[in-house]
Formats: sequence, structure tokens, C-alpha cells
Amino acid sequence: MSLKKNVIANYLGQGWSALMGIAFIPLYIKYLGLEAYGLIGVFAIMQAWLTLLDMGMTPTLSREMVRYKAGAYRVESILDLLRSIEWICAALALLIVSGIWLAAPLISSQWLKVEKLPMETVNHAIVVMGFVMSTRLWEEVYRGAIRGMQQQVWLNITQATLTTLRWVGVLAVLAWISPTVQAFFLWQGLTSVISVIIYASKTYLWLPSSQRRGKFSLDAIKGVGRFAGGIATITLLALLLTQVDKVLLSGLLSLEQFGYYTLASVVAGGLAQFITPMNAAIYPRFTELVTKHDSVALIKTYHDSCQLMSAVIVPPALVLAAFAKPVLLLWTGDHTLTNAASPILNLLVMGTLFNGFMNVPYMLQLAHGWTGFAVRTNVVAVAIIIPAILWAVPRYGAIGAAWIWVALNASYVLIGIHFMYYRLIPDQKWRWYRESVARPLIAGSIVAFGLAFILPVSQKRLDCIFTLLLASICVAASVAIVMPSLRQRIIYYTKEFLYG
Repeated sequence: MSLKKNVIANYLGQGWSALMGIAFIPLYIKYLGLEAYGLIGVFAIMQAWLTLLDMGMTPTLSREMVRYKAGAYRVESILDLLRSIEWICAALALLIVSGIWLAAPLISSQWLKVEKLPMETVNHAIVVMGFVMSTRLWEEVYRGAIRGMQQQVWLNITQATLTTLRWVGVLAVLAWISPTVQAFFLWQGLTSVISVIIYASKTYLWLPSSQRRGKFSLDAIKGVGRFAGGIATITLLALLLTQVDKVLLSGLLSLEQFGYYTLASVVAGGLAQFITPMNAAIYPRFTELVTKHDSVALIKTYHDSCQLMSAVIVPPALVLAAFAKPVLLLWTGDHTLTNAASPILNLLVMGTLFNGFMNVPYMLQLAHGWTGFAVRTNVVAVAIIIPAILWAVPRYGAIGAAWIWVALNASYVLIGIHFMYYRLIPDQKWRWYRESVARPLIAGSIVAFGLAFILPVSQKRLDCIFTLLLASICVAASVAIVMPSLRQRIIYYTKEFLYG
């Protein structure tokens, strides 16, 4: 499967998944109430920490599947690795379910500031969250294997279908069966079980037959232990950097106030849906080129990927930053909610944009098996960021946490990236800054904030949609034009269209 097809499939699949994930949030709030939606925000935090329990298994399995396809493994070896990871998953799932079941009363009574919901309801919801988290762990492992086999078109079609079942189905449950937060999470658990069955079946179907079945193997685990350990350490540090604000806010604010922050985080986090598809496609390709020692193709693919990443994340990020209030009002129809969440959204979305710039360089590091740099960088960041949050959140609340998110990711782009280029591709740094960061950011900012200043934003829904659509097209065009790789492709396809 070509890189182009994988990228397109990933964007279509992730785009649909993102749409399903956020489109119905106002209706969830309508049926459940903002306090219950705050519980869904708590679940999002718990699910983010689930990636730590993954211990690097998913990206490791994905990488080893690519290496297997490139001839680095015998089929028995990859089957042993897969079976070993499955056994580890089973143990972790049991740990998650039992741990959250035991901790549920403490979480609901001592950590969360519950005001209206019955405590029994909160306890039950947290227990069900534990089950859903355990099934999501299995989902991620099998999806990682399928990505490594570069079957991403099938994966995205299936994922889009299951996502529709997950989010549209739960809306039907809330509307017609039981408008309770317990019903919400029970449906999430059911769809995750269905997903695991489908992904596991397809994974084994695509692996060739062998004279024996896979078995648990310590040697298989040891063979990837260093890389997986590096990924797990990076994940832990990344979680500390990205989730500690939410953990603190969930304990310092009421569930209703935390719901506002969660809403802004969900919208800003929607940008990740533009980032993840690119990562999923380029990581196997980078790994393949590194394995084959094809440095010329690697550098070309790297810069093309960086510019494409900028083309897809800069326009929506800048439009959201410039038109945060109209976007939220159009989506929710609630002035109070919009006024509370829009200042937070302005900042979170810019921090996420800077984070997006770093993703393709990070994929290049992983393709080289180099996890040490990200570990060291994040250790330094954690040492700075946690005291900063402890100082800012009590004084400034959610806005303080959002500013820290911006500063953290801007420092990666301005400072941390230099060390990566020095080791891997030392003569490509300034080209990256010029073509993939500065040009799109400056051109897009001028257009986005200029239009926000000039264009009147109507209270009428259709007029507002037209304004946002016009702004998005103008920003996207300005960004695409200033990047050489995309500009050349636009010129080429335009000539093909006009002159055949």
C-alpha cells in the first residue's frame, strides 16, 4: 500500500472519527447534564493515562510488523511477539478493572467535587470506566499490528464504522432507553468488545500460517524491550506534561467548571485528529527507509511529510484561534458556555499547533530507534512544568494551565528540535524551519487574524458558517502557496487539469 493512499485513508478515517466524537457533545450535555459530562471528561483523563499501561507495546508491535514485512523476522518470531504482548495485555486488563473497582469510592468521594449527581451513580460510572479502559487497551494493540502491516485503508473504513456505532449508537441509547451516564459507558464497553473481536480476527487472518502457533516468549519481549522501554518512558513523561493540568483542575474546580475546560480541550484536541493520521502513515514508511538505508528517499519523504503536516494543521488551528467564540457558539448554541470556554480554547489550540510541528521529527526519531532524546527532553520539561502548573493553576485557574501548554510546546519548536537535527539530519534544520514552520505560520496568521478583524460575524447560523468556510479556504490557500512542495504539486495538477 502506497504512502499516499495510507495518508488519504487515515485522514478520511480519522476525520470521520473526530466528527463523530465531537458532533454530538451538545446533545450529550442536553441528555446527561454538564456535571455528568464532566465525568466523561474524567474518563478522557483516565484513558489518556491508559497509554502508560500500554508500556510502549502498541508502537513497538507496529514497528516490528513493518520490520517483519521488510524481511527482518521469521513468521514464528512475529507470532511469538504478538502472543507475548497478548498475555501482557490480559494481565494489564485485569489490573485496570480490579484497580479502578477498588478505587472508585475514593475517587468519587475524595477527589471529584460532586454537587448534584448521586454518589452511587458516580461510583457505578467509574467502575464501568475501568472495564471500557481495559477493552480499549486491546483495541490499540491490534490496531498497532494492522498499521504495521500497512493495511490502513481497511483499518480506517472499519474504524469509521465502529466509531459511528459508538457515538451515534450511544445517542440513541440516551434518547430512547436510558439517559444516564452509566448507560453511556456501558455502550462504550459493548462497542469496544465488538471492536476487539474484529481487529484480532483480521490481524491473524493477515499473518501467514505457520507450523506452530505463537507462544509466550521472554526472548521475544527482551528483543524489543529497550525500544518499548524508551517508548513507555516517553509516554509517562508526555502524560505528565499533557495531563497534569487536567488532573489538578479536576480536583480544584467543580465538575461543572471542569466541564468548561474539558469542552475547550475536546475542541483543541480535535486538531490531533489531523496529526494522528499522518503519524500512522509516515512512521511505517520512515522505518522501512531507515531499514533499507535509503537516506535520499528518507530526506525527501521527511520534508514532504513536514510540509503536508503543516498544510493540514496550520489552517484549522489558526481559524479556531482567530474565531474561537463564533465556532463554539455555532457548535453549542450556548452563550454562557461559549464565553467561559473560548479564552481557554484560544490558547490550547495554539499549544496544540506547536505540538503538531514536532510530530514528524518525532516519527523520524522512532524510525531510527532513538528514544533517548525524547526521554531527556521530557525529563527537563517535567522538572520545569509541574512547579509552573502548581504555581499558575491556583492563581489563574484554567487560563494559567492553558498558557503553560503554549509555552511548553513553543519551547520544543524553538529549542529542543536543534539537538534532533544535529544527530540525524544536520543539514536539514533551517530548511525545516523555513519551509514547514515560519512560512505557513506567518502567512496563515496574517490571513486568519486579518479576516477575523475585517469580517463581521453574524448571529445567524448560515451566515456564520459561510464566514468560517471563507476564512478556512483563504487560510488554507495562503499556507499551501508558501510551501515549495505543495506549491509544485498544485501547479502540476492545475496544468494537468487545464491542458490534459
